Formats: sequence, structure tokens, C-alpha cells
Amino acid sequence: MRGLWLLALVLLAGCQHVAVPPVGGEIRDLRSGETLTAQQLLVRLAEPERLIIGEQHDNADHHAAQLWLLQALGEKRTQGSLLLEMLTPNQQAKVDAARQAKYAAADLPAALAWQEGWDWNLYGPIVRFALTQPYPLLAANLDDSEIRAFYRNPPALVGPRSNALAVRNTLLGQVSESHCGLLPESQMPAMLAIQQQRDQRMAERMRAAPTPAILLAGAWHARKDVGVPLHLLDLGAAEAPTVLMLAEQGDAVTAAMADYVWYTPATPKPDYCEQMRQQFAK
Repeated sequence: MRGLWLLALVLLAGCQHVAVPPVGGEIRDLRSGETLTAQQLLVRLAEPERLIIGEQHDNADHHAAQLWLLQALGEKRTQGSLLLEMLTPNQQAKVDAARQAKYAAADLPAALAWQEGWDWNLYGPIVRFALTQPYPLLAANLDDSEIRAFYRNPPALVGPRSNALAVRNTLLGQVSESHCGLLPESQMPAMLAIQQQRDQRMAERMRAAPTPAILLAGAWHARKDVGVPLHLLDLGAAEAPTVLMLAEQGDAVTAAMADYVWYTPATPKPDYCEQMRQQFAK
């Protein structure tokens, strides 16, 4: 049903004002503690040149909110570009070609060489909407070949903010937790390097992108205290991007992590650790 709702938003985007967000929850300005309406949030998000929206990748409410934000912000100001963590440089030419072609919905994933790891039912409506807009849709991630090279030979990271010991330790903890403590210690430096090289690539792409620019990425990439915003500052950006974090009720999001948070209803979580333990046991 959520996929049908996302598709309906796409179809309605060109013909009427989308005034009501498709999901509920609580929106807070983390700097002031103020509770905001969705319309108040839109007014504030229309101001910055660079906006990062952090997500939980498998949460359908987050993707519905992202699509609504793209449509509603487009009514308030001229958008410069949209960047996606889910797209790689190898796909950019295919994305550009798709903007000129009229693919049927069923043909678009193949035309884009969409990666199976990103659920097309969730991301497809966002991509389809973006391809109808006058601004570019840009890849923000690393190619698989780059990831393999960084794993074999982790590069040294340059940047006083992104390379701080506290940042690295926090990310190492996240890498371990996301692998349920099953990742061998010998692999931790390489996995940390890949995470930070992804952050750096997203920052490079966002700094070069036409503004106002929006980046959709996972929550850890979006975080102000450890992710893309630090890399943007290390690259010489005059100011940090604005960060809106989409999170579930019960998640801890602080002002150090984001400027705004939109808490959506909590959803049942699969036991990823059990799945991972079974994989490691093979």
C-alpha cells in the first residue's frame, strides 16, 4: 500500500499542490527544542543552499516523507540538484539518458542498472519524480571497483574534522554494531575507510552540485558529528549543510547530529543480527 501511495504522489505532483504530508509523527527543531508543523519545517528547509536528509533505508514512511519534501520544496523555490547515495558514477550516464527517454515504469530499473540492494519499491517513486524535473539527478556514492580498491588498500583520510579521533572511534563502534559484533578486528580499518570515503565522495559531489542541493543518504552519512557535513567543511565549504534526520519514535537524535528531526511511527525491525550470524556460519 505504501508503494501505491508513493506512486500517487508522483502522479499528483505535476497537477496540484501537495499540502499535507503522507506520514505523521513529531517534527522538532533540535537547536531550539521547538515542535514544528510540516509547513513550518518547509519554510526553514527552503532557506539553505545545501540540505541533507538522513533516512532509515528500509522505512517506507521515510521515503514517503522525502518525496513529499521534494515536491513541496519545489513549490517554494527553484531546486538546483538532487543527489542520491543510491546512485554510483557508473550509473550517471544512464540517469542522464533516462531524463531524455520515456521509459515505462517496469523498464526504468533496468535502464538505470538499479542496484538490487536498494528496494526499488521504496526508491522508484522518488527517482521517477526526479527524472521529470528540470534539475539534475546526481550520483553521490562510490563505484564497486573503488570500494574493492579501498578495502584492499585503505587510503589515509585528510581533514582535521572528519579525521578526528572521536569521529573515527564513533564510526568504528557503528561498523562493529552494524555487523552485530561479528566482523573480525582485522577488517575494521578497511570498513571504516570505506565508510569515510563514501562520506567524502558525497561531500565532494554535493559541493560541486548546483544549488540549492539536496542529498538523500543513510542516517550515519547525514550526521553532522561524524558524516558528510564534516567532510564538506574540511573541503572548504563556507558553512555546514542543514541536516534533517528522519528517525523512528524512540530513536535518540541530538542537536549534535542534526538540525531537525522528523520522528515517524516505530516499525517492527527484522532480526538482522540473526540473519548475519547465519551468513557468517556458512
